[in-house]
Amino acid sequence: MYGRDPWGGPLEIAGDSATDDERSRNFQDYDRAALSRPLDETQQSWLLGPAGETKKKKYVDLGCILVSRKLFMWTVGTILVAGFLAGFITMIVKLVPRHHHRPPPPDNYTVALHKALQFFNAQRSGKLPKHNNVSWRGNSCLNDGESDSSTLFKDLSGGYYDAGDAIKFHFPQAFAMTMLSWSVIEYRAKYEAAGQLNHVKEVIKWGTDYFLKTFNSTADQIDRLVAQVGKGDTTGGTDPNDHYCWMRPENIDYERPVTECHSCSDLAAEMAAALASASIVFKDSKAYSQKLVHGAKTLFRFSRDQRRRYSVGTEAANFYNSTSYWDEFVWGAAWMYYATGNSSYLQLGTHPKLAKHAGAFWGGPYYGVLSWDNKLPGAQLLLTRMRLFLNPGYPYEEILRVFHNQTSIYMCSFLPYFTSFNRTNAGGMIQLNHGAPQPLQYVVNAAFLATLFSDYMRAGDIPGWYCGPHFYSTDVLREFAQTQINYILGQNPKRMSYIVGFGDHYPRHVHHRGASIPKNSKATCTGGWKWRDTTKPNPNTIIGAMVGGPDRHDGFHDVRKNYNYTEPTIAGNAGLVAALVALSGDPLVGIDRNTMFSSVPPFSPTPPPPPAPWKP
Repeated sequence: MYGRDPWGGPLEIAGDSATDDERSRNFQDYDRAALSRPLDETQQSWLLGPAGETKKKKYVDLGCILVSRKLFMWTVGTILVAGFLAGFITMIVKLVPRHHHRPPPPDNYTVALHKALQFFNAQRSGKLPKHNNVSWRGNSCLNDGESDSSTLFKDLSGGYYDAGDAIKFHFPQAFAMTMLSWSVIEYRAKYEAAGQLNHVKEVIKWGTDYFLKTFNSTADQIDRLVAQVGKGDTTGGTDPNDHYCWMRPENIDYERPVTECHSCSDLAAEMAAALASASIVFKDSKAYSQKLVHGAKTLFRFSRDQRRRYSVGTEAANFYNSTSYWDEFVWGAAWMYYATGNSSYLQLGTHPKLAKHAGAFWGGPYYGVLSWDNKLPGAQLLLTRMRLFLNPGYPYEEILRVFHNQTSIYMCSFLPYFTSFNRTNAGGMIQLNHGAPQPLQYVVNAAFLATLFSDYMRAGDIPGWYCGPHFYSTDVLREFAQTQINYILGQNPKRMSYIVGFGDHYPRHVHHRGASIPKNSKATCTGGWKWRDTTKPNPNTIIGAMVGGPDRHDGFHDVRKNYNYTEPTIAGNAGLVAALVALSGDPLVGIDRNTMFSSVPPFSPTPPPPPAPWKP
């Protein structure tokens, strides 16, 4: 069917089968006459359409997608330019000299801490580990116990020599390990910051491993305990022993007797405290911690069964005489409670009669002076810790309040405003042993207690405490500790550091056999006397050893034969380490409140007894 084309030609409107392409190719076959007349503007726009052909876009095949070539080139170009700029900037940063901001140097307390711990490496007995890091020391006294037919304990190698000789006194050695463990429990973060946590734990473990050899640690009950290895004869005899002879421990060839005790409450309770406190340090090593706890239980039971001072009738009375065992009962019971959570130990440690026997209710010249002999100040502070942070209430509150008050009192006695203790005139060193020789071991213990009590109060948001009507802030205690430790580090009239290896001016003639004899010397018992008597400095520097210290007039004589001035001890160095770590690093980093109580169950206070019935 055809219709009339408005342009003058025919228009086919009937459907056909031709495609659009075929109609386009046959366009020229249309009636050309229809286009012979002029067209208006609208008709021209219908016919002509776009002025030219649409430009065909180009694509890039990336395998999974098609991307516009233009977009692709822009992207690649941008990446190349960015890479060039980044490389150029990196090159400039690397080539331009920079000023490195190094961390601040460690404070004096941290430096001294590193050295003070090194002293324990020099005091080790037995087969030394490869990393002992004291070049002039070697294996020594490997046959301790085996050479004495009278003892049941045949393997007593290990442990620590007490001082400048080769005797192993277990009473002060146990106190030293307890002090070190206490400092780790309270200031683990500071040990980590100083890089000394692993070191101090190795020092403690060397001691506790040895203690486990000194009694039947697998038994629940024992009837004997080794108190001492070696002999320090003071009678003036000529038999070879650890005091008469002056020789390196590595060359000892004389017999070393073993001293056992069957009634030694103070020694057993102190060793129990050492193992119990160490069990908290090693709580992450479950098997070893439990082994220490079991040994501590056995020792503490033994201390309660057989009541006697360990030094009675022994030569230990000439060196480390114990004046009482009641303070060790309170001290040991406190540590046993913290290690086990067994309330029977807490009931014992807070029993008023036990506290009375320990001297908690009366003064005396050494009241508040912590030492290897007097543990009461430490025990009182340990139990004050419980009152401050756990507040157990009845029935413990009354005696804990007494301990807290007494702790506050002896902290007051440390301050210069009070006259409980004299001070050296020029240097201001507190004379806690009232002018007797070897004062520094008492000074460092007091510095540790003062800093610790200050940190306890800060952790409990307590600004200070009262000494009579006067209020003192916690900063005063820290200042006391700092001035005393600074005295030891060299701020004294002699301008001498009393820690060997710290600073430039320190004792060079330390009373110490191993340090005073050349490493390769084979000096015999009396052949070593020439090294004892020479005025030349020691050939070996015993790094970190804190010597006995000055006299009450700030005087000091660097003389090897005068042990009161120049002999170090492990008990003294343990207190030094504790005080140094407490003062080291950031003062805002305080104590660890929770680790000490990790085995303590929650308190459910016993209600007080009802009042007596009313009587008309």
